[in-house]
Amino acid sequence: MDISMPKFNGLDAALSLSRTNPRTRLILLTRHNEQEYVAEALRCGVRGYVLKDQAASDLVRAIREVCNGQVYLSPGVSRAVVEAYTTPDQPKNTLSARERQVLQLIAEGKTTKDIAVLIHVSAKTVETHRARLMQKLGIHEIAGLVRYAIRKGLVQP
Repeated sequence: MDISMPKFNGLDAALSLSRTNPRTRLILLTRHNEQEYVAEALRCGVRGYVLKDQAASDLVRAIREVCNGQVYLSPGVSRAVVEAYTTPDQPKNTLSARERQVLQLIAEGKTTKDIAVLIHVSAKTVETHRARLMQKLGIHEIAGLVRYAIRKGLVQP
């Protein structure tokens, strides 16, 4: 799977799969080499993280390693892993899985009502998530949320 997928991004899908079936071994094939994505993927239960630009040389090896109970990270993300491990804890505007999902759906152009139906909550709950997103991210309009989601790779421009 990839981080950037429509309606349900790869990190949220990985977390859901890991919780539903902990024996499932997950590999992300993605273009994202940023520290926050690598660290979050590992926290979500991903055991293989392969960069798309290294897929030809890494994917088969990743599958073998992960099937044998190992963790595989493309060489291109090793710096991100080291930085995540060695950087002192900092206050972060970390979004919950549900907030990420709502942000992605907003950026995909879904209405509040559409989002509520898709994620099985009330429209008021979606509005609360949107307000919390704006507060956490310091963004005050929907267009800003869309730009943020594009910058973070949750949706494609």
